[in-house]
This record gives sequence, C-alpha cells and structure tokens, in this order.
Amino acid sequence: MRVIRDIPYLAGGSPKQTLDLYLPDYAEAPMPMVVWIHGGGWECGDKNPCPVRDFAERGYAIASVGYRLSDEAAFPSQLHDCKSAVRWLRSHASEYGIDPVRIAAWGASAGGHLAALLGTTGLTRDFDVGDHLDQPSEVRCVVNWFGPVDFLEWGAPFSPSMDSPESPVYRLLGGPFSKNLEKARTAGPLHHVNGRSAPFLTVHGDRDDIVPLVQSQRLHQALQNAGVESTLQIIPGAGHSTEQLSLPERLNEIAEFLARHLR
Repeated sequence: MRVIRDIPYLAGGSPKQTLDLYLPDYAEAPMPMVVWIHGGGWECGDKNPCPVRDFAERGYAIASVGYRLSDEAAFPSQLHDCKSAVRWLRSHASEYGIDPVRIAAWGASAGGHLAALLGTTGLTRDFDVGDHLDQPSEVRCVVNWFGPVDFLEWGAPFSPSMDSPESPVYRLLGGPFSKNLEKARTAGPLHHVNGRSAPFLTVHGDRDDIVPLVQSQRLHQALQNAGVESTLQIIPGAGHSTEQLSLPERLNEIAEFLARHLR
C-alpha cells in the first residue's frame, strides 16, 4: 500500500490536527474510505500505528486521524477535529481516488466515542468549525469498539471520580463533571441518537472494567428504538482491549458490515 503521513487537515493547525493515509496499490477508484480514530482516554494515544491499516488490502482507503488531546483542548474540540478531517477528506477525494460519499468511521475506546459522535451528529452543523465548511461531515456507518456513550449515567462506579483532576472525563470536559453536566450530556453520543443516525456495529467485551458493557447496550437499544440498524456483539471474556476483537473472524464480520454499507 501507499502511505502518506502527517497531512494537515486544518490550515495553521496543531501537529495533532493531521492524518495519515493508507491507499491500496491496486483498487478500483473511487474507493470507499474508513476513518480510524485512536483511543487513549482523550489524553494519550496517536494516529500511528493504525491497527486497521490492513483493510487497505481489502480495497479501502484508510485515514488514521489525529486530534487534539485533552491537555491541549477540552471537548468539543476533539469532535471539531474529527469532523474537520472528514470534511478535508471529502474536499480532497478526487486527488486520492476516494469516494466522498462512502465514508465510515471506526474507533476504539475514546476513539469509539468520537466515531459514535460522528455517526449520531451527521444532521447538525453545530460541531462543524474550521475549513471546508462547504462539505458535510456525516459518515455512512460506524464501527464502535467499546466507546463510552453516556457520561450522565455511566452504569458502574467510575474510578477515579469524574470530579477528580485525575479522571480522563474531568480533563475531557475541562473541569469537574458535577459542574459541567450540560457539556457532559452534549459529549454523549447516546443523547444525539435520532432516526437518521448512521448504522452501527458495536463490539464490547463482557469483562471490560474501564467502560461498562451497559454503555454499549444502552446505545444499541436507543438506536433500535429510533429505527436505526444496530448490531451489538458481546465478546465473552474480553476486557478493555482490542486483542480479542482483532481476531480474523471478528475482522471478517466487520468487513461484511462495511461492505454492506459502503460497497
């Protein structure tokens, strides 16, 4: 595959506001695109390495997106960045042989949270700021690996407390959870679910001790209640890790989901 690294998607932006492209050597153009969003509690992690880069061998263009972490900017800056990256990709689609319509979002943990926000806020322009505002930022479908979706009803004790400066949620919100309830609500993909949300494939381990399984169960139910296609795969024995989720049979299931919505 052809790899192009550190492409700025925002003029004069931060070093984090860049993306890497993984393009198949041989593919029919225009290619469907998968936007990968890394995890790390919104406070660490990086777009490189990209764990889904091998999907380029299946004929997809892959964009691994960096975004400002919580030590640089509080929410909704992370969502602003992801939407800016999607708009940039659409604006430059012909340059890289990408189909600007067939774009999916896929993320893990904090990245799953941001991917889910892309899938549930496609009809609003409230979070579209920056360049290429003539382009939409919605995605065709979402693969969510154990991302948190509702900070108001976590579903299990969250340690350290979300009011503690040590909490990643505290740092994401830019202050104590109890004093930022409206921002916490806005940050939850569950609260943006509507009848025109993107189809979801959510995968979550039943031994996840970081993001409770009930988070994904509630998102799945909300999407179904709204009449949106939603599949929830619960992986027995899996914790807060992509290891068991990256087995060949799991990836083949994701490939089938992407093909159904992007081919």
